[in-house]
Amino acid sequence: MPFGLATAPSSFARMMRQLKLAECGSVSFFDDILVSSVGWEEHLKSLDKLLTRLGEFGLTARPTKVEVGFQEIEFLGHMIGMGKMRPVDKKVTKILKLETPRTKRQVRALVGLAGYYRRYIPGFSQLMVPLTELTKKNKPAKVQWTDQCETAFQTVKQRLSEQPAVALPDFDRPFTVRTDASGTGIAGVLMQTDDEGHIHPVMYASRKLLDRETRYSAIERECLALVWAIDKFSRYLTGRYFVVETDHRPLTYLQRSKTTNSRLMRWALALQEYQFSVMPICGTDNLEADILSRLG
Repeated sequence: MPFGLATAPSSFARMMRQLKLAECGSVSFFDDILVSSVGWEEHLKSLDKLLTRLGEFGLTARPTKVEVGFQEIEFLGHMIGMGKMRPVDKKVTKILKLETPRTKRQVRALVGLAGYYRRYIPGFSQLMVPLTELTKKNKPAKVQWTDQCETAFQTVKQRLSEQPAVALPDFDRPFTVRTDASGTGIAGVLMQTDDEGHIHPVMYASRKLLDRETRYSAIERECLALVWAIDKFSRYLTGRYFVVETDHRPLTYLQRSKTTNSRLMRWALALQEYQFSVMPICGTDNLEADILSRLG
């Protein structure tokens, strides 16, 4: 397909959908195709199916652009393999070498570059507030770099330098969602348990409370955190049974109790499309979500 055509991306994406790559154990993002398998024999079969399918549609793969037989491979700026996903080292190194931004344009570039790896940094949105404030329209082109900005800048660098990783979702296993709310923010963590009983994070999410939300009662804030987190993780949870763990015991009665609180009733109705159970846990077992909510 020639470069420069306005309709090229949509046309190519439509053609890739016609290949039905899922039948070949593959996924694609435009012209990038990833084949994943459990074992070597299965991998060879998937590759054979993929290459046969490409041939049927008159497509070819350039040998110099093909990598075969790796336990871990770079895909869309992430290193994926062995059940985990982590940032690409060279991308992280680029962020670590960034100098202090002096202009609004440089701050935007920093926020955008670091934001690509936000899924690895708990509380990223709240952490970056001092920097995102500098990019607002009413702020000068030459930024006023404060101690809070420097702290956020260095903290992001430190978090990425620790080689963070999240588990790849396994849709043959149940998911667990932990949520929490504080007076300033709400948060959730999507997790799964491996064969050895170890719990691994799949995705973090958190945000600050809006001004009106800070005046909610405790159970309303906790329920807001639950509804917001489930919606955030809906691509993983829709159509699947999962468990919600919370240290706020009244939430365990939300599904089976009658309430006159219209806000809680509205949220309870919104959750009816999901299949889940609410399990109470100790606050000390909910540290991830608790810390994220307080970062808000």
